[in-house]
Amino acid sequence: MTDISITRLNASQSDFDSSLAKLLAWEDSVDHQVNESVRHILHQVKTLGDAAVLEFTEKFDRLKAGSVAELEIGQDRLQKALKAIPEDQRVALEQAAQRVRSYHERQNQQSWQYEEEDGTVLGQKVTPLDRAGLYVPGGKAAYPSSVLMNAIPAKVAGVGEVIMVVPTPDGVVNDMVLAAAAIAGVDRVFTLGGAQAVGALAYGTETVPSVDKIVGPGNIFVATAKREVFGTVGIDMIAGPSEILVICDGKTDPDWIAMDLFSQAEHDEQAQSILISPDAKFLDAVEASINKLLPTMERAEIIEASMSSRAAMIEVADLSQAAEVSNRIAPEHLELSVEDPEALCEEIRHAGAIFMGRYTAEALGDYCAGPNHVLPTSGTARFSSPLGVYDFQKRSSLIGFSASGADRMGRVASVLARGEGLTAHARSAEYRIEED
Repeated sequence: MTDISITRLNASQSDFDSSLAKLLAWEDSVDHQVNESVRHILHQVKTLGDAAVLEFTEKFDRLKAGSVAELEIGQDRLQKALKAIPEDQRVALEQAAQRVRSYHERQNQQSWQYEEEDGTVLGQKVTPLDRAGLYVPGGKAAYPSSVLMNAIPAKVAGVGEVIMVVPTPDGVVNDMVLAAAAIAGVDRVFTLGGAQAVGALAYGTETVPSVDKIVGPGNIFVATAKREVFGTVGIDMIAGPSEILVICDGKTDPDWIAMDLFSQAEHDEQAQSILISPDAKFLDAVEASINKLLPTMERAEIIEASMSSRAAMIEVADLSQAAEVSNRIAPEHLELSVEDPEALCEEIRHAGAIFMGRYTAEALGDYCAGPNHVLPTSGTARFSSPLGVYDFQKRSSLIGFSASGADRMGRVASVLARGEGLTAHARSAEYRIEED
């Protein structure tokens, strides 16, 4: 394997801005044919229900069933999977689930209200969604960690029913995924995948109930379907390729940093790994580590493609400039591999998750740290947050005026409504005004 060359940038270059923009550019426009195919599948599922779901499941997953009910996996099968997996896997899943649950319980929002002097009551009622749908990739790409990260916040929020869909191409079921569903408390599981599964969750069929929100990762057909059904249901996000940005002061073992960069590059060829440091010699050392360690990786070809086309090493004047560049990138995962991560964290404004200190590998966050691993990508951390309990709750405003409050505020509303030319609004408020 020949050495790969990583793109080098220097923040002092005159063309740095344009070079950085070019590096970050990612084309997420949906292929026209994919779009047409997804729209057709969704329309069929919406109009034909179970029959369309069965047809597409046979076509795409090579799985023939007499009814959609046959494609549902019962709770006894989930428990059987939990007992069937190796003990070390079961213990690891349970430990991870406990940490994820403990972290998310702290996010739970409570209803609140307050009373004004005249007896008027204002507040907010927080209510969980009735039903959430969880898409879990199947086949070769089976992610039990994704089950925990998506289902547990929903259950902590108090969602009445969590429906999981997972494709099982050729009937191959992943016991670890089913075990994770058992641990997370998933209510119902259907062996469905692709756009047809998203359609079934969004519109409901004779067998699959419709949900209020669909969460979870998937391929381009799943992502496109989620985009299409948004508005009929809520969705978590349209995720782009995975990203990691490491800021290092040059004092961490370069092998550690190289492997941290690999941890995202191995996801797929479009994943992006970036290292920022004020130490040019350290950048050289990490590049040497990358080429030394790459041949030892099982997914070396994917890592090589990702690192060659989308990775970068950026030299900066100091750590403050590193934070400035990081804020422009707004990465999904940000490692602060420095002496004083707390101080540097003060300068960070945009990041999905921030990993503090040399010992905090991003990989821990993917599995068992506790915070959610469903994070905003492609710079959307500028305005988005990690998946959390709050994504499975909605807020209703509470407004209750006393007679004197209605009199006082009715006068204000009357002036504003008449100013907008909305007479019925004004008169509705004026009926509650006491005569002087």
